[in-house]
Amino acid sequence: MTTSVHGPGPAEEAAGPPSGSPAPPRSRRALVAGSVGNFIEWYEFGVYGYFATVIAATFFTPEGGSEAEALVRTYASFALAFFFRPVGAALFGRIGDRVGRRPTLILVVLLMTAATTLIGLLPSYATIGAAAPWLLTLLRIVQGLSAGGEFGGAVALMTEFAPSGRRGLYGAWQSFTVALGLLGGAGVAALLATVLTGAQLGAWGWRVPFLLTLPMGLAALWLRLRLEETPSFRRRPGPAATTGAGGAGGVAAAPVGETVRAVALGAGRLMGWSAAGYTFLVVLPSYLQSVLDATFRQALIATVLANAGFAAAILPAGALSDRLGRRAVMVSGAVVAAVAAFPLLNLLQDPGAPAAAKGLAVCAAGAVVGLMAGPGPAMLAEMFPTRVRYTGLGLAYALANAVFSGCAGLIITEAVARTGDVDIPAYYVSVTCAVSALALATLRGDDHRRALRA
Repeated sequence: MTTSVHGPGPAEEAAGPPSGSPAPPRSRRALVAGSVGNFIEWYEFGVYGYFATVIAATFFTPEGGSEAEALVRTYASFALAFFFRPVGAALFGRIGDRVGRRPTLILVVLLMTAATTLIGLLPSYATIGAAAPWLLTLLRIVQGLSAGGEFGGAVALMTEFAPSGRRGLYGAWQSFTVALGLLGGAGVAALLATVLTGAQLGAWGWRVPFLLTLPMGLAALWLRLRLEETPSFRRRPGPAATTGAGGAGGVAAAPVGETVRAVALGAGRLMGWSAAGYTFLVVLPSYLQSVLDATFRQALIATVLANAGFAAAILPAGALSDRLGRRAVMVSGAVVAAVAAFPLLNLLQDPGAPAAAKGLAVCAAGAVVGLMAGPGPAMLAEMFPTRVRYTGLGLAYALANAVFSGCAGLIITEAVARTGDVDIPAYYVSVTCAVSALALATLRGDDHRRALRA
């Protein structure tokens, strides 16, 4: 079954620039400039998840409200930001496919940095009352919009600069910096939990990770200002080649129906990655605390181990997919995650299980997610031609994350509270990964050898 908006043909572009592989300095600049924005984005989203219980107490606990209600509202705000990702993917993707990858990526990193820094400065519910959660939600929306525009541009940048035969590895850097962002957020949270008292953490300590985004964002801005436009975008069809309503501005539009089908299929292929990734890497701390009575420090250590396993597997998985194909590597990850979800959770629930075994299990769970995350960006880039690549792959990713990542904490927390079934996270991962494996099985085995399409 074909995986792209258009089948192969004479319009296919070379895997690298016209003269061959991109010069190493340009390739490295593209990787660094694309990666740094992803790091900031996922660092913040990780920090928000890790400090969910503290944020709930600060912004969502009016007098008389319960801690459970506050946590659900915190995850609702978390999910809301994800639901604005598709809007951001469509908005910034359209700009990126018409104006260019570089200016769009500069804009989204500015928005993300500003919104995240302001969260660290927001007054609490105790200070300004009901305005506090509304202001927090507004900033989360801005983050969702900018995050929706980040992924498509970063992946387009990395894969369009990738030398022939290394697109999986180059695209994997996007996922790798996601892991580094989550790991960095977890590391900062764990450090603060170690050096500060609980009272200090709740009063002001939680704000530190958000304020650290400002210098990181300024560094990202500097790197992106030095970036050049991708070879693929510079060689896209000009005005004389455009047809249809979407052809204005020198960017031809792919048939809408085919693009929509490709976006839906791409979201289905990412379903397992999105659901398992957020369940194991972000929701896990609150689950361990609220359901299994783990301490904040224990939960964060488990999350650091899971993210370490995730990070360690991503680049090898991307490189392996350049040799074996995206389908073989990603289907393997989805199947293993579906099968292993219940044994993993049962091990964590066992109070008599050795701590080392639990640590190894969560690390392995993260590595399994990495098998899907490594080849995922390149797989998406190969589904869309240059003229809709930023929009198409960004929308597919944003939709999968909105439904299966953004809602993970809300669904799991609410379902456990209503049913009392502590195995809910395993059900969630198993079902989504099984469906994702079926969607991934429709990939062509030789997509990794085909050139990106113009």
